[in-house]
Amino acid sequence: MRHDPATILLYRPVNQQELDLIAASGWLEFPPRLPEQPIFYPVLNEAYAAQIARDWNVPYYGVGYVLRFALDADYAALFPVQNVGDRQHDELWVPAEELVEFNQHIQGRIEIVSIFKPE
Repeated sequence: MRHDPATILLYRPVNQQELDLIAASGWLEFPPRLPEQPIFYPVLNEAYAAQIARDWNVPYYGVGYVLRFALDADYAALFPVQNVGDRQHDELWVPAEELVEFNQHIQGRIEIVSIFKPE
């Protein structure tokens, strides 16, 4: 993926069910959040997304994927960066009700960059 300076690259760790819904959209959008998921949180670096996919999704779901996508940088700036732990644990917190609009600001397609399975 070539990086356009008008965009920011974000990452999203997902399980198989969420990946299937994204694929069904033509790799263009993320699915609506479940009622118990009030926030959509893409992360700002691939290493953090890989940590979640490997250490959380694999044990819990049996597989974890890391997705990468470009988002309009001006739109992304509307969501303050939230640090949730270590120095690299930075996320954007997007309220679930804003996910439809968020999807409209994705530039290009969502792509798989890593797959993690049980060893």
